[in-house]
Amino acid sequence: MSLQGMMRTATSGMNAQASRLSSISDNIANSSTTGYKGSDVSFSDLVLSSGGSGSYTSGSVNANTNYNISEQGSLTSTTSSTDLAIKGTGFFVVQDTSGSIFLTRDGSFKVNSSGELVNESGYTLLGYSKTDGSSAIVNGFSGLAPVKVTQNGLTASASTTGTVNVNLNSTATAVTGATTPADIGTTSSSVDYTSSTSVVTYDSLGNTVQVDLYYTKTADNTWQVTAFNHADADSTTGSFPYSSGPMSTAELDFDATTGKLSSSSANDSITVTIPGGKDVTLDLSSTTQFAYKFTVSGAKVDGNAASAVSSVSIGTDGVISAVYSDGSTKDLYQIALAKVQSPDNLAPISGNAFALTDAAGTVVVGFGGDSNFGTINAYQLEESNVDVATELTNMIESQRSYTANSKAFQTASDLMDVLVNLKR
Repeated sequence: MSLQGMMRTATSGMNAQASRLSSISDNIANSSTTGYKGSDVSFSDLVLSSGGSGSYTSGSVNANTNYNISEQGSLTSTTSSTDLAIKGTGFFVVQDTSGSIFLTRDGSFKVNSSGELVNESGYTLLGYSKTDGSSAIVNGFSGLAPVKVTQNGLTASASTTGTVNVNLNSTATAVTGATTPADIGTTSSSVDYTSSTSVVTYDSLGNTVQVDLYYTKTADNTWQVTAFNHADADSTTGSFPYSSGPMSTAELDFDATTGKLSSSSANDSITVTIPGGKDVTLDLSSTTQFAYKFTVSGAKVDGNAASAVSSVSIGTDGVISAVYSDGSTKDLYQIALAKVQSPDNLAPISGNAFALTDAAGTVVVGFGGDSNFGTINAYQLEESNVDVATELTNMIESQRSYTANSKAFQTASDLMDVLVNLKR
């Protein structure tokens, strides 16, 4: 072993420990950085061939940096609904100002002036729009768009579907003759029907349109359902005569033994066209006919009146919904999550984000709760996975190793001086 080789080996050792100390310093500095993934340095020896029997040629040490990207950090609670944490293996898909796409675990998102969700590092969250029917592209980022959360203005939604659940009294007397709601003229006020109720629907501008439903027993186990627009009702009676005819009529046939709609019933729903709105199909399949008074057990119609957005909610599947002042909700976006086969081989970049690499494997895109992507937790953030106590311990070890290498270098230097002084 030559003295110069000894000095080179000691220098290699000091450089390797300097790399480890740099990693430790970075970890400690980012111990409070949201979603930060710590790094560590491992060492491998580089052995050179010995010159012959009894001699030794010193090699050196290689420092290899590893990133603990797959290691989950602790989750901490916050008071912001747009603070998001992933419990699992997935990553948020984000883009920078130039449109380049990266992955991150930093979910400290805030709404910017454009209504988009941007994290503390300036990356914009991407997802799929729920309003234009975009769907996930499993092996790529096509179709993703900046998640925009609008919290101002008004919105209204026209009704399209609903359900009406009632019980019709099987002991009621059947109505005969041309006096049922479906048969009378618009000017007649002499109408025979068995029972009635009403449901509220909405047109495209959010105006309420009340639909009056009349149930008429026309024969044993046979009922007629007729719908009228309440706006056409007589102002005095609030009912007949209506200024216009029925909106729609349906016939219900019941099984004499079960009291439910028979399989051969011509209808199990009724469809009405709402003025200024859309066709609304009311599901009547749960209607029963028992020997009990007329009872409305449930009625529900979709759509909503004009109202303002009061808040935003984010589910564990990443669906972002606007919550309106009237309590109704509307899905806006679904946050995309991505995963790769080897996350520890992603390339860290500034801003606590990661770029895809060949070593990391093919990216797969999905949603929270699907195929081990993990769940998205609102009102939470993922802390750094750095343990400061461990880093300080590693710092002491590295410092001692660096000092020992420097002593070896100093010893070789002193011996070199001895060798040089032999000529004096």
